[in-house]
Amino acid sequence: MNTSKKLNMTMLCDFYELTMGNGYFKAGYQDRITHFDLFFRSVPDNGGYAIAAGLEQVIEYIQDLHFDPEDIAYLRGRKIFDEGFLDYLAHFKFTGDIFAIPEGTPVFPNEPILTVRAPAIQAQLLETYLLLTINHQSLIATKANRICRAARGRGVLEFGSRRAQGSSGAIDGARAAFIGGCKGTACTISDQLYGVPAGGTMAHAWVQTFDTQYDAFRTYCEIYPENAVLLVDTYNTLESGVPDAIRAFNDVLKPKGIKKCGIRLDSGDMAYLTQKARQMLDEAGWTECTITVSNSLDEFIIQDLLLQGAQIDTFGVGERLITARSEPVFGGVYKLVAYEDNQGNVIPKIKLSENVSKITTPQYKKVYRLYGGETGKAIGDWLCTYDEDVDSNRNPDGSLTIFDPDATWKKKTVHNFVAKPLQVPIFQGGKLVYQLPKLEEIQQYCSDQMDTLWDEVKRFDNPHNYYVDLSQKLWNTKYDLITHHK
Repeated sequence: MNTSKKLNMTMLCDFYELTMGNGYFKAGYQDRITHFDLFFRSVPDNGGYAIAAGLEQVIEYIQDLHFDPEDIAYLRGRKIFDEGFLDYLAHFKFTGDIFAIPEGTPVFPNEPILTVRAPAIQAQLLETYLLLTINHQSLIATKANRICRAARGRGVLEFGSRRAQGSSGAIDGARAAFIGGCKGTACTISDQLYGVPAGGTMAHAWVQTFDTQYDAFRTYCEIYPENAVLLVDTYNTLESGVPDAIRAFNDVLKPKGIKKCGIRLDSGDMAYLTQKARQMLDEAGWTECTITVSNSLDEFIIQDLLLQGAQIDTFGVGERLITARSEPVFGGVYKLVAYEDNQGNVIPKIKLSENVSKITTPQYKKVYRLYGGETGKAIGDWLCTYDEDVDSNRNPDGSLTIFDPDATWKKKTVHNFVAKPLQVPIFQGGKLVYQLPKLEEIQQYCSDQMDTLWDEVKRFDNPHNYYVDLSQKLWNTKYDLITHHK
């Protein structure tokens, strides 16, 4: 295999998508308009929210959807595909509609992050790439946001490239981490491709290469006087590391009038060491010297360190962020929820299961977020059918009655609220209609949207359950399909 050839990501699909596509073609269903929802069932780490991410890469993928001649030759060689279907693939082009919740938005279980309305074969072929992209980046953005919140305003840097699951895990993971709130990354190519600020200083190898630790520190300060961050734990942090750093700062930076500098610790008792290091730096007059720590950090360790009085300005977080090690699967799914008959009528479809959590909510839907009129805080999300909206469901007093998707007797009435649609058009008739925001804008949008959530929803342990409820019409549709298929 020539691994230097650029991969055609259209072929990054589960094989059954092709066998089903061939079946749709043979059955005459290739032009049947279908509706699929991409959603997830539970928040990682038993958290209260997730962060949507990965839409930009989905857009790039759809714009490049095609089958090369060698792809067709490979499929022909499997000897199970109809020649008419192979000719269809040779001229393949996405012509459908896609609606999605913008990147950086807090999202919740069982609401459509992304909806595809397209001919059956087209919609089916998208499944794998859409899921792997949205699942991965949403997972990392969510984990990063939790870690950044634990840092309480201190900087968090993504340091995980060498522990990521493959190159795309490192590259796109750094992008997702930035959306979630990280200030930068150690991954150079993520800066080159996406503009995630890349940075770094030294490894222990730098210190070990020189005859003395002081020589290593002094040389580094001479080469990078405006960005002198010294790794002080190669030998003994408090007995030689911090003292040698102070000596190098005094000898090189002080004569130049430079006060900006820093030290980094990668091992040891971070709470104790940072407190002692801060005291030593302050007593030496380096009150503006920052302290960065790394070494298998996550949101819980960071939270504990700060509770213990650790003196830390920046956290470098690696494997537990880039792999979301505590729960490394997001669990998004892609399910058929409706199709259109020859007259254009939308026919809702449901997937049933003995596992209640796996019963889908049928129908082509809209999703709204309800905000308190006085507080501006998110009350909950509300799903309705494609042909209704909030205003058509209001009670005479302007309130809205919403229904629990899993229980006939659970409903509540919301007063004094503002409703905003969450999904926006991305593709219409195969044409891109969405203006991609800059990555910095997505990060700021994420921060702003997180501020609309109550603190109770953002707790690490036992967060408040955020409601995703249904309109009366959508609830009736779901209940009718459940009882019909019993």
